[in-house]
Amino acid sequence: LLVGIVVGLLYPQFGQSLIPLGDGFIKLIKMIIPVIVFCVVVQGICGASDLKKVGSVGVKAIIYFEIVTTIALLLGLVLAFVFQPGAGMNIDLTHLDPSAMSSFMENANKVKGTSFADFFMKLIPATVISAFTSGDVLQVLLVSLIFGCALLLIGEKGKPTVALITSL
Repeated sequence: LLVGIVVGLLYPQFGQSLIPLGDGFIKLIKMIIPVIVFCVVVQGICGASDLKKVGSVGVKAIIYFEIVTTIALLLGLVLAFVFQPGAGMNIDLTHLDPSAMSSFMENANKVKGTSFADFFMKLIPATVISAFTSGDVLQVLLVSLIFGCALLLIGEKGKPTVALITSL
C-alpha cells in the first residue's frame, strides 16, 4: 500500500499503467472469498459438535455484527460531517456523463423495489454451484450453514469430509 502511494505521488503515469495489476489482484481476492467463507463456516459448525452451541454462537455473532455495524455507521457519519469529503470541488453537473451512473441507478432500482419476501428468496441460490459463481456471499453463507449442519448431523460418516475441508 505504501509503495503504491509513493509510486502514485512520484510517478503518476507509471502508477496509472499499473491499474490492471491492481484490478487483477482485486479479482483474485473476490474469487477466493466464497471458498474461504464456505470452509470457515463448515469447519466452525462441525467443530462445535452440537447444534445448540452453533445456535448460541450464531445469535452472539448477529448481535456483535449489529453493534459493530452501528458503530461503523456512526463513525462514518461523524467523519463525514467533520472532514466534509467533496466540499469545495465545484463540479459543474452539466458536464457529467449520465451514462456513467446507469449501472448504479439499475442497482438502486433493484433494491428499491425489493420486498421482505423477495430479499429472503434471493438468499436461496438456484443451485449450490450458482451460490459460488454469482458472487453473492449471503448465498454462500446459506449453503455453508446447510452443509455444515448436515455434516454435523451425519456424525462419524461425515468426518472424512470435515477433515478434507479443514485441510483446505
